[in-house]
Amino acid sequence: MRTGFILPPQRPTDETPSLSAGDHSHREAWPYRTSLRRDGEGERRRSAARPTANLRYFTGVAWHASERFTGALIRCDGTVEYITPAFERDKVAQITGVPGDICTWHEEESPYHLIADRLGNAGGLAVDEGVALFTWFGLCGAIDQARLLRGGTLINRLRCRKSAAEIALMQYAKDMTLEVQRRAWQSLAPGMRASEVAAYIDREHRALGGSGNTFCIVSFGEDTALPHGGEADRTLKEGDAVLIDTGTQIDGYNSDITRSYVFGEASPDYRRVWEAEKRAQASAFESAAVGALCESVDAAARASLARDGFGPDYRLPGLPHRTGHGIGLEVHEAPNLVRGDRTMLAAGMCFSNEPMIVVPAKFGIRLEDHFHMTEDGPRWFTKPQPSLEEPFRGVAPWD
Repeated sequence: MRTGFILPPQRPTDETPSLSAGDHSHREAWPYRTSLRRDGEGERRRSAARPTANLRYFTGVAWHASERFTGALIRCDGTVEYITPAFERDKVAQITGVPGDICTWHEEESPYHLIADRLGNAGGLAVDEGVALFTWFGLCGAIDQARLLRGGTLINRLRCRKSAAEIALMQYAKDMTLEVQRRAWQSLAPGMRASEVAAYIDREHRALGGSGNTFCIVSFGEDTALPHGGEADRTLKEGDAVLIDTGTQIDGYNSDITRSYVFGEASPDYRRVWEAEKRAQASAFESAAVGALCESVDAAARASLARDGFGPDYRLPGLPHRTGHGIGLEVHEAPNLVRGDRTMLAAGMCFSNEPMIVVPAKFGIRLEDHFHMTEDGPRWFTKPQPSLEEPFRGVAPWD
């Protein structure tokens, strides 16, 4: 059963993936019985989520951010109570992916006192760490702060291992973005502005059934040395380095792919750095193994770069940021492939692999693809860029 999501058009010969109500409800059923109970005590905890990716993850409700609280109180036995303004009740009832009572408050009333009433006098409340600061202050004014707990560790532990349905949605989104990247490469012409290319990419994402661009970085020339792009709307000219980093969403799940190449003939220096980037990306992938630490993947990429004369560490020319990030309902989510993240890799985890090389004031090269962990090791969502001259060789066009 669908839960208010809009499906994109099907790609020919492929079946568009979707989430069922069960994909949301199973997330309430068991984790809270084991994770929201204090060891050795019978005192139960609840979790509260407002309009963030966590609310969508646990209930299927995708709600806009607002000064008026709409969220959910999730009890450790798996039951859900929705909290929303009274005038929004009917709308919320139409989009809940998990059954639950809908508790309402009127404009002159406090949603935080309503939450306190529903919580009762015993137990703690694990709060979604993505809530707005004014929501936290509101909860503190209605509930003893000693009963308010950080919910991030618990929630991240549940969200970081994706289900088969979640992986299928991301596979579809990433395949779509790779095709859009291919079309953008074909569309490039001298004199085009970076903003024109970004607008073209947005149109193509929408034409294929995506949400449009969730973000889009289009950089030419020296701007490619800035990891998140420059502020000037540069025009493309022969011999420019090109870096395009973009993504879209399918049912809320994200893609994020970067391609780097040259419009025209690449210089020997660019070619040398591009080959080093490709080796670093491959080294990161090859080091990913179930049970290995997230930081070990970052270390493998940096070791590869050091062998090619870059770095070490964050020194430039070299890699100025982490090797990768988790991805799912958010483009960037925990855990991360970065020094200090000692999370053990496990089946179902999904990551970007993007050990960018920056040569200051000249160019930057980022090859970004994503992989997900299986019991047998990492598996690419999209195959890495095969060559500098033919960046999309082997990518089958969508009809």
